[in-house]
Amino acid sequence: MTFDPKDCGTCPIRHRAVCARCEADELDALDGIKFYRSFEAGQSVIWSGDNMDFVASVVTGVASLSQAMEDGRTQMVGLLLPSDFLGRPGREFAAYDVVAVSNLTLCCFRRKPFEQIMLQTPHIGQRLLEMTLDELDAAREWMLILGRKTAREKIASLLTILARREASLALQTAENGTSFELPLTRESMADYLGLTLETVSRQMSAFKREGIVLLEGKRKVTIPDFDALMAETGDDADGGMVA
Repeated sequence: MTFDPKDCGTCPIRHRAVCARCEADELDALDGIKFYRSFEAGQSVIWSGDNMDFVASVVTGVASLSQAMEDGRTQMVGLLLPSDFLGRPGREFAAYDVVAVSNLTLCCFRRKPFEQIMLQTPHIGQRLLEMTLDELDAAREWMLILGRKTAREKIASLLTILARREASLALQTAENGTSFELPLTRESMADYLGLTLETVSRQMSAFKREGIVLLEGKRKVTIPDFDALMAETGDDADGGMVA
């Protein structure tokens, strides 16, 4: 199905986005304050501390969330994947630097009108609460990944998360043969995982050599045995669909 911005029914994130439970009249209300913005890889979406007059759902692509440290270094603290929500109702200023990691499309809503519609539309508030709790779980998971896992486990964990999200967007469960386009360069993976580029390249090559992943071209990743990849993460997760 081809995505038509004028038809929410064709939206690839419709069943996971903040509007997932909206009825037709509620979608009409959102449509009145909606606009799309596109960014090229490497382009800034917003800087920390800037006035943020919109909130948005990621339709396609990936963005990074980063925060500057006192010594001038920048730490990537999160990723926004398709269907993730950018911004907070009631928060006037951006909390993080947001940069497009790949070509990015956002479905944006003007913040003030969105806050009003949210108060009048329980479906939006309920879904936003669910997404916020999912984000909290993801943040806790990344604290574990970055703090306690080996380089190999970190990379396997990231690949698992990306595979699950891709499957979820297709209303499927990640399984043997799951394929997806890797949205991050190896440099971005290294930055996000706190590793060197050489380490990421070495571990990806090892996964390919051992048949844990299949790599086609620059970005296509296929997982022939999802349980084998899960075993490399150091987790006991069941590989189920992302909530």
